[in-house]
Amino acid sequence: IELDVMLSKDSVPIVFHDTKLNQHTNGSSYVKYYTLKELKELDAGSWFNPKFSNQKIPTLEEVLHFASGKIALNIEIKTEAVSDQIKNGIEEKVLQLVKEYGMQKHVLFSSFDYRAVRHFKKLDPNIPVALLYEKTQSNRLLPHQLVEKYNVDAFNCSYRQLKRKWIADINKFDIPAFIYTVDSKRRMQKLIAGGVTGIFTNKPDLLKSVVEYYHFN
Repeated sequence: IELDVMLSKDSVPIVFHDTKLNQHTNGSSYVKYYTLKELKELDAGSWFNPKFSNQKIPTLEEVLHFASGKIALNIEIKTEAVSDQIKNGIEEKVLQLVKEYGMQKHVLFSSFDYRAVRHFKKLDPNIPVALLYEKTQSNRLLPHQLVEKYNVDAFNCSYRQLKRKWIADINKFDIPAFIYTVDSKRRMQKLIAGGVTGIFTNKPDLLKSVVEYYHFN
């Protein structure tokens, strides 16, 4: 499961994608202006379907409690929560929670902010970290060059960004690569044939059937 993490006003790691609350809750303005208590008072489900009304924004700890021993996670650290400081930063808080729940071997951290990538590796060189490709910070470097430069374990990018020369580079240097967000069967087949390690999708049932086809044929 891929999820996005940012901080509440009182510095609690929460699981929420948007920087603003407007579209996916009955709140307004930015997440960072709300304490956890205030966030927990919001309805985060009605926007999707009335039957999910009063669904609450989860904390990362709540998600880890649910996922521990069941499923692996890709935890993306939102750029808005990253600072230049490592001490008491979001990376340190998140890593501490992951270790408390014994999930360090079942989590891949990632971020579009390369500061977060560096922070994780300084906090724990053995923790799995993926670089989420961001054009401005990458300076036209190839995947293997970025992996070496930032000392990361994997390379994540959009299928729209993925180039033929990147696929060749990833395969040549045996770099784990995870591609988002792919909901087309044909595109899934093409990526798997190209040798990617993993795919982010909103249709896990479809991806499962495609993977099984390749596995048994």
